[in-house]
Amino acid sequence: MADPSGREAVAAVWRIESARIVGALARYTGDFALAEDLAQEALAEALVTWPRDGVPRSPAGWLLTVGRRRAIDGFRRRSALDDRYAALARHLGEGGVAAGGEPADPARDGDVLWDPDQIDDDVLALMFVACHPVLSREARLALTLRVVGGLTSDEIARALLVPTATVQARITRAKKTLAAARVPFQVPPAGERAGQLGSVLGVIYLIFTEGSSASSGGDLIRFDLAGEALRLARVLGRLVPGEPEVHGLLALLELTAARFPARTGPDGEPVLLEHQDRRRWDRAAIRRGRAALARAEKAGRGLGAYGLQAAIAECHAVAPSVDETNWERVVLIYETLGRLAPSPVVDLNRAVAVSMAHGPSAALPIVDDLAAAGELAASHLLPGVRGELLARLGRTGEARVELKRAVELCGNERERALLEGKLADLA
Repeated sequence: MADPSGREAVAAVWRIESARIVGALARYTGDFALAEDLAQEALAEALVTWPRDGVPRSPAGWLLTVGRRRAIDGFRRRSALDDRYAALARHLGEGGVAAGGEPADPARDGDVLWDPDQIDDDVLALMFVACHPVLSREARLALTLRVVGGLTSDEIARALLVPTATVQARITRAKKTLAAARVPFQVPPAGERAGQLGSVLGVIYLIFTEGSSASSGGDLIRFDLAGEALRLARVLGRLVPGEPEVHGLLALLELTAARFPARTGPDGEPVLLEHQDRRRWDRAAIRRGRAALARAEKAGRGLGAYGLQAAIAECHAVAPSVDETNWERVVLIYETLGRLAPSPVVDLNRAVAVSMAHGPSAALPIVDDLAAAGELAASHLLPGVRGELLARLGRTGEARVELKRAVELCGNERERALLEGKLADLA
């Protein structure tokens, strides 16, 4: 009888290791699109095998072994007995798998193939390939979130505020474009990185954003995604130590993640900033974040968009309480950020800061302008903020309408429950 825990193990391993598996397969096959297909085939085989036979001792190694065996089988079927086939066959022979056969010992084979010294390079190369200049910015984001972040099409759609069908079409076109352009699987040389670095940073940021405030599901924080984004930012910082915005992004992620321990209660419910026990904040992460921000500032070129957001996060990190936060400085930084990287989300956050510095009546016109523009019509954030401001102004009826709208639009169960609680309080 199949063990349902086997399917849960498959999901857990895939969520954590998918990027490493796809990256390793891409390195071995030299084909980005093929690597993802092989990884998906290995995943499908695991969904059948693990519930029946039990979870192997090295689950990620098992998936990688099966994916590489599928590559050998595919090359044989096409009679492509070239250097690539020979190299793969040698690797598999060393790992204990006969060409075309089943893994002799998936756990042992995984230990041989799963080289920890190669993992970082594989995942980073995977990101640079997915962010290659031959792709549009939108395609780079969608593809990298899929193959590196492991997000579903629905999650990517919510992160990018576009329909799911649009995300799926972008991913399909991106893979075809990469194949047609014969993009090599490698981290580009130093002279070629600048054009791709912005996209790589943007993707890491989006992965972390989905992890730190999950757009759907029953958990407020997806620690796997947030942790992966942090790891990638650290790797990128080592690879390109002279880029201030890399350190700015790392600072932002560290300072934001520092608040994770206090952001949820014992049952996983969200805890608002003003109610968080700041003694639970990760002081080591705050020190790392402030050090990364200092490295970005020392470059002497002025902070970029990520560095400015990190400076805002630092204001929160050093403040003893919400009331003692330097809200005037936060407003000023948001104004600078809005000029450097205009965004309705930046304007919405600026409105929140203005409400803390000067009261809700000063912030409401900013939010009203955003509502009139309609750019955040599909997001629960705008009606949530507008409802809060209206409630503070005593306009309870209007506040209820806005909070009801926010509840309808919110995809995360925990955050939706918080909004429902606010709505009930107004009653």
